[in-house]
Amino acid sequence: MLEKGGEELLKHYMHEWDGAHDVLDVLHDAPAATFTAAQFVGLLRALQPRLYSIASSLSKHPDEAHLLVLSVTYDVRGRTREGVGSTFINDRWPEQATAPVYVQDAQKHFAMPRDPATPMIMIGPGTGLAPFRAFLEEREVTGATGRNWLFFGEQARVWGFYYEPEMTAWEREGLLRLDLAFSRDQPQKIYVQHRMHEQARDLYAWLEEGAEIFICGDKGKMAADVQKELHTIIETAGGRTPEQAAEYVNALKKSHRLKLDVY
Repeated sequence: MLEKGGEELLKHYMHEWDGAHDVLDVLHDAPAATFTAAQFVGLLRALQPRLYSIASSLSKHPDEAHLLVLSVTYDVRGRTREGVGSTFINDRWPEQATAPVYVQDAQKHFAMPRDPATPMIMIGPGTGLAPFRAFLEEREVTGATGRNWLFFGEQARVWGFYYEPEMTAWEREGLLRLDLAFSRDQPQKIYVQHRMHEQARDLYAWLEEGAEIFICGDKGKMAADVQKELHTIIETAGGRTPEQAAEYVNALKKSHRLKLDVY
């Protein structure tokens, strides 16, 4: 696959979904290659930073930064693979220990509305919930008057409704409108885009009233499905053609009212 013409085979070998080969696989497939431990380590590239959204507001927790991290583990060819950053944080980082942290400012592309009266529509299944917990804490502490609407989903409510006590309390208090989608809690899978479809008329009304819409989470499928549903909602609830809906969405992006933080 390293010969000319084998580019696709190499790409498949290195990046196949749930089948990618890691360094140990390469060594296993090339038994003639021998290294000392020092030589082997010297050949490796430095790991890239793992990025996690801050899940807390500095206004509420001035000396803390909360993270929402799920350990990534999966089996490929009979061997368990573990997410480097997630399993380090959850399983191998001793309490009270310190570690280097890479900080990246996402405020330029994923900032809360400047006007605290602006409504927010937040779509964040799974760990995509993290920044929205921070947004809601900030609005609670500062007394912002803007309405807040969250679409959240996971596979099962019993283990996947992160920050449930806080979210349901905010809902009871009127700070938050909450739509939930637990995909495997019923025979038919339900995702956040299905909940958006059910609330199409209200969602479009919020957009017409100036709401900013935020999408956080899986880049591969969720973000595309959510944006596709957003187009459909603007067509149906807004009475627009597909071309007009596309123009509407483009206008949201240009005015920074549609913001994505996907990975």
